[in-house]
Amino acid sequence: MTDTASDPDDNGPKSHRTIDRVTQILEEVVYNPGIGFAEIARALGAPKSSVHGFIRGLQAKGWLYEDNHRFYLGPAVYGLTLASGRIRAGQVTQADLEALHEATGLTVFLGVEAGDHLIYIGESGTDALTGFAARSNIRRTLLATAGGKALLVARADVDREAHLRRQQAESPELVSEFLSEFADISKSRVATNLLHHGAQLALAAVVRNHAGESVGAAILIGQAAEMKPREAKLRKVLLKHVDSWSAQKVSAREPI
Repeated sequence: MTDTASDPDDNGPKSHRTIDRVTQILEEVVYNPGIGFAEIARALGAPKSSVHGFIRGLQAKGWLYEDNHRFYLGPAVYGLTLASGRIRAGQVTQADLEALHEATGLTVFLGVEAGDHLIYIGESGTDALTGFAARSNIRRTLLATAGGKALLVARADVDREAHLRRQQAESPELVSEFLSEFADISKSRVATNLLHHGAQLALAAVVRNHAGESVGAAILIGQAAEMKPREAKLRKVLLKHVDSWSAQKVSAREPI
């Protein structure tokens, strides 16, 4: 058995056992800062000797640090954000997210792609329900989210089609739903999604950099009953804000 999933007909991203374990360690620390070694090993369901090696390696590179036998994110995580040229303060700041929240009265999230998933990296105006959901699931399937669908529409055709082929076997209904919405999202620049059995509505639009490349998605979330009567206005406000962000000067020194 190899560490890498094998599929000769698919050149897309593939799971790797080692990477999966390292990623899970980091995510356990994100959700549970100050988590102990035994708790991490239990969460991974892996031999303690193996987990010990991963943790020591992450410490050596600054991804984790240990204090009184408890683990926390290390400075390398924040250094990577600082070094990134994708989403930075100056392109989208916390003040930008708060301004959109003030203009709509809704919860605002900023999400970016991570492989085949959407990860929220910024928020404003989070209520109890959306805040809990955001912190309980760091990775969301692109096809199951408004932000993910907006980003998929913005992809090059060949990349989007490869993603849909990968998802077809496990989520044919999501693929079919996305394809039925594709033309409308492409024309309107806004994707939608219903959450919590239709109780909440999400609207999302792509954030682009100066070169016109998609670098993230801005998402508005609120009660569907309250949002639907003013959905047309909310769409205009959302697009106005994301368009203004694309025109802002980018600073290389500060993360979102």
